[in-house]
Amino acid sequence: MDAWPRLPLEAWKDTLATLHRYTQVIGKVRLELAPMMNHWWQVALYVAARGLTTSPIPSGQGSFEVDFDFIAHELLFRTSEGEQRVLALEARPVAEFYRDVMATLRSLGIEVSINDTPQEIPDDSTRFSEDRHHAAYDPESVHRWWRAMVQADSVLKEFRARFTGKCSPVHFFWGSFDLAVTRFSGRPAPERPGADPVTREAYREEVISAGFWPGTAQLGGPAFYCYTVPEPAGFSTAPIHPRAAWYDATFKEYLLKYDDVRAASDPRRMLLDFLQSTYEAGADLAGWDRERLERPLTRARGAFVPEQPVPAP
Repeated sequence: MDAWPRLPLEAWKDTLATLHRYTQVIGKVRLELAPMMNHWWQVALYVAARGLTTSPIPSGQGSFEVDFDFIAHELLFRTSEGEQRVLALEARPVAEFYRDVMATLRSLGIEVSINDTPQEIPDDSTRFSEDRHHAAYDPESVHRWWRAMVQADSVLKEFRARFTGKCSPVHFFWGSFDLAVTRFSGRPAPERPGADPVTREAYREEVISAGFWPGTAQLGGPAFYCYTVPEPAGFSTAPIHPRAAWYDATFKEYLLKYDDVRAASDPRRMLLDFLQSTYEAGADLAGWDRERLERPLTRARGAFVPEQPVPAP
């Protein structure tokens, strides 16, 4: 099995559009029921051993979770009371998926109402409950995308482990449909004029964010990215690795095509070089306190401990 599978955008763009909306339906359930966290971290999904998971969501005196299984192509609902429901992931309109998800939740005693308008999807305000246009689901393409996500998740977690300052989990945002990890300098960021509530909360602190997304037709397919907010002077021309990466002035991000990574002799090393060099460019130019934020860790006796013990106060 190819660890870094081919993922041509054109071959699964219709399935991608449908799956994007499927994940938004589940993500919005999590948004309504999970307690608010900084930077909207409570809304994200996570890469799991068979697909994506919400992780536990509070409900009444217990909790439940919803898993996308991209091996069996099922949507699984499990509760802390031991109940379980399963829906098939297959080609059918978003409206039917939305109807069945909400009915399944009610059957489990979970009452929730969501805003069923798509988020962060340009030029489409069709409500999920009325969307009969998006109805594609190619299991093979979805499985390939998920396997690519597994690889990206693993590398991003290794990259995250190098940073001991405030840092997000590696998580999947269903709005932008990307896997991301975000590092924080610990300093507040200037307020962004005209920012909506989501953007205002997400970027209230200085950040460097990196991740993986399916890309656009113009880009030609999936890519890895890294950006710094606020962007410091000189960031767009900083020396970064590998040579295949470039700064895109439209996105204001460094990009590295997934196809260049999967074709490399050592994809993992190429991707880590990209993540580290773009982070260093942003952190150095923005004057981050890297000595404090990158405190070395070492593994000892089965656990991580500081390399040099911190003196007692």
